[in-house]
Amino acid sequence: MTRLSLVAVTALASAFLLPAAPAMAQSPDEKVNLVIVYGQDECPQGKADEITVCARKEERERYRIPEPLRGSQSPSNDAWNNKVLAYETVGRTGTQSCSPVGAGGALGCTQQLINRAYAEKGQDPSIRFGELIQAEREKRLSTLDAEAAETQTRVEEAEREYDARKRREAEAAVPAPAGN
Repeated sequence: MTRLSLVAVTALASAFLLPAAPAMAQSPDEKVNLVIVYGQDECPQGKADEITVCARKEERERYRIPEPLRGSQSPSNDAWNNKVLAYETVGRTGTQSCSPVGAGGALGCTQQLINRAYAEKGQDPSIRFGELIQAEREKRLSTLDAEAAETQTRVEEAEREYDARKRREAEAAVPAPAGN
């Protein structure tokens, strides 16, 4: 822990204990309950033999790592994946190695640069080709259903008109029966 964060933790702890100190001096049997509440949460009521001290923090702090532990640069906080990847490059020399030792080491540096660029490109939130294609596809499909319904209505109307015309033509072509 850095000196600054150690001082901050000590100051925070002493700020909680100072208001409770006179109460503890009055009765040694009383318990002190230090509680951190977030947002609009209510501070729990203490029992008769208990002093409850509440510190209120913003709602956005509820599930975060405590402030003194956030920006630690300690090697113990490094991810295992990073440690393993670091060991993979130990002792690699020669072509495609990205090392100053051996012929062709620079070729590996170029390949690593290219691989890193593609990885960044794949993670870039501004490049969402798959999402854009899907959105355009859905937009077109939504209009297809409406267009298909309109076309179906026109076709059915044309079929009814055609059938009615054929019936009229058939009735007109049938000679009237000669009955007299």
